[in-house]
Amino acid sequence: MCRWTVTQGAPVAWFSSCPCCRPPSLLLSLTFLILLLLLGPSSSSPLSTLSSDSEKDHDAPGGTPASIFISHLPPSPSSSSSPPPLHASSARLPRATNVSSSSATVVGRHVRSSYNHLQGDVRRRKLFSYQKFFLRIDKKGKVNGTKSEDDPYSILEIKSVDVGVVAIRGLSSNYYLAISKKGELYGATDYGLDCRLIERIEENKYNTYASAEWRNKKKHMFVGLNANGKPMRGKKTRRKNTATHFLPMVVQPR
Repeated sequence: MCRWTVTQGAPVAWFSSCPCCRPPSLLLSLTFLILLLLLGPSSSSPLSTLSSDSEKDHDAPGGTPASIFISHLPPSPSSSSSPPPLHASSARLPRATNVSSSSATVVGRHVRSSYNHLQGDVRRRKLFSYQKFFLRIDKKGKVNGTKSEDDPYSILEIKSVDVGVVAIRGLSSNYYLAISKKGELYGATDYGLDCRLIERIEENKYNTYASAEWRNKKKHMFVGLNANGKPMRGKKTRRKNTATHFLPMVVQPR
């Protein structure tokens, strides 16, 4: 039998002479501690989960989680000064470009080097018209056409005086091919504004020669020979008219 002793004015204490009469809460606590010692700490146990959560909660001051506290920290000087790493998708290397060293002089839409009759600053040529005449400047400065291939007055010197602009001189007569302000074709003794001619290669590979200074109603005036070999007035000439088309022929040296 268990004996109970009660003292007046003091708290009640449990005394027992046999272990079976101890309070049930003490037995449960001892049993739970023995099981924990035998099984060892486990990551899945509720106590370890609670302890880890409590440690995380109490790492930061004021009960703030550590992750939130760290995210609000100012960045260190070393991290702010270093540039962000480049990724392979964002970094682009400059492409190498091949630059050709060869160049060619262009006249109109065509390349000068591809036409032998346009090579050289001073060219000695015969201008063979689309009407089958050789343009000539005689000893008096008269301009017309001839069928003779051996006419010395048909040998001309074509000299470049500006980009796309030439001066044409009769080698035997020493007159310059000129177009007046009224569109008249004549031979000038001295080089002047009337002697400046725009040389252009047309689509049919023939050349046209237009006055670089004078125009008729904002339209070019061209050197031209009609079907009889007579000079045409510049006001009646047009670029597409074949009477204004000439083929420069190379003069063979004698």
